Amino acid sequence: MSALDKAKISSSSDPSETTSLVRGPSDQQHVTVQLMVAVGTAVIGSLQFGYNTGVINAPQTTIESFYNETWFNRYSEYIPESSRTALWALSVSIFSVGGIFGSFSVGLFVNRLGRRNSMLIANVLAFIAAGLMGFSKLAASWEMLIIGRLIVGLYSGLSTGFVPMYVGEIAPTTLRGALGTLHQLGIVIGILMAQVFGIDSIMGNATMWPFLLGFTFIPALIQCALLPFCPESPRFLLINQNEENKAKTVLKKLRGTDDVGADIQEMKEESRQMMREKKVTIPELFRSPLYRQPLIIAIMLQLSQQFSGINAVFYYSTSIFKKAGVTYPVYATIGAGIVNTVFTVVSLFVVERAGRRSLHLVGLMGMAVSAVVMTVAMALTEKYQGLSYVSIVAIFIFVAFFEIGPGPIPWFIVAELFSQGPRPSAFAVAGFSNWTANFIVGMCFQYVEQLTGPYVFIIFTVLLLIFFVFTYFKVPETKGRTFDEISAGFRQNSGSGAGKYTPDELNALGADSQL
Repeated sequence: MSALDKAKISSSSDPSETTSLVRGPSDQQHVTVQLMVAVGTAVIGSLQFGYNTGVINAPQTTIESFYNETWFNRYSEYIPESSRTALWALSVSIFSVGGIFGSFSVGLFVNRLGRRNSMLIANVLAFIAAGLMGFSKLAASWEMLIIGRLIVGLYSGLSTGFVPMYVGEIAPTTLRGALGTLHQLGIVIGILMAQVFGIDSIMGNATMWPFLLGFTFIPALIQCALLPFCPESPRFLLINQNEENKAKTVLKKLRGTDDVGADIQEMKEESRQMMREKKVTIPELFRSPLYRQPLIIAIMLQLSQQFSGINAVFYYSTSIFKKAGVTYPVYATIGAGIVNTVFTVVSLFVVERAGRRSLHLVGLMGMAVSAVVMTVAMALTEKYQGLSYVSIVAIFIFVAFFEIGPGPIPWFIVAELFSQGPRPSAFAVAGFSNWTANFIVGMCFQYVEQLTGPYVFIIFTVLLLIFFVFTYFKVPETKGRTFDEISAGFRQNSGSGAGKYTPDELNALGADSQL
């Protein structure tokens, strides 16, 4: 036990508080129906994110034909090749632009409306986007499709903040990693659904593609019907709203027991720590030495997810498989989606045993090796036709290692690195970093691939190795630790150089009592 924890216990005047702090919150790993309904309903937002990430991939040729026909009807000439490439890249990447703005707006909603109500209201954006994209063909307007992609990106950006935050705050400490992985599972199931629905014989054809894009209406409707039956985050109720009785009532339902004293005590301790901190805005998050280390870690983990090259595979896998000589590339893409889903489930079961840091390291190195194999196979496919199958296997392994670590871990570890006060701002910054990197990959990959050919994934290999080194030296293990224990670790690290701060600065940070 750290000196900080001993100080907390010795300073407590209530013996019951001491007991609670020693044994830690939620020692029992009890999963209740109420907990799983709440998590499952929230994860519908993750599914929406995944679906709209993958939906644009399979019908690329069909939608480009729609652009061509619309352009011809307007200007009596077919769209130039360069304009078509730029328009398609915009259609793919505008989703990330919406995500950037959405993720940066998370803090504006969750502290005012709560976590649950924020998810509920965000569905208005999903309905608007579904209408614009679904009726774009009828209106002969590729502008409607692109604006719809922007709006559904805005919705998805909000969801990538709302969902991990809500799940992390309602989950018991001992199950936080496993339940946090469900956000990524929702994403990959959404991607797989988009890939299957995008098959030409289902909805990826010239007649049905508007329904493929407008399908996002249905999950939004389901989530709106279920969210009113889900509880608000007990952390939000107690720490932000000071409604302890409501928080206790919610916790009893979520935990399936009346013994929720440990959880309440942990939240109170976090609340007391917050009272020693000034309110943390995004600019203060960057200026504060106390949050500098966890903020850098959060940003780098988000960048490691997007610059790993995974979205290059998700956005352009059909064309990648086609160039690799695969006869039926759309089915190879679906195979990648199945691998994606299966290994997310594997991560769900091992994340609380192996730990976050270890899985992230394994995932990064596995992806780097797979990327090298993929590059060699794609470069030599014209000479040795059989290597096209090696390309498929390499991509499958690449996706599998992504879901072991870089896929799920960056999302929920942000909730673990920050206490309740700076958490919304931290989610906004992390989400902004993730979506900005997502946009760069989506917008630039086609052009970089044209310049580098099959060697494009060497760039991602170098980045993966850089992220591996950073994770090895800088990222702490958070498995089995409470939010306050993790925050205390960063406070102690920043305290090692406490002499460089003035007493007023330490008081503003709320760290003077800890150092």
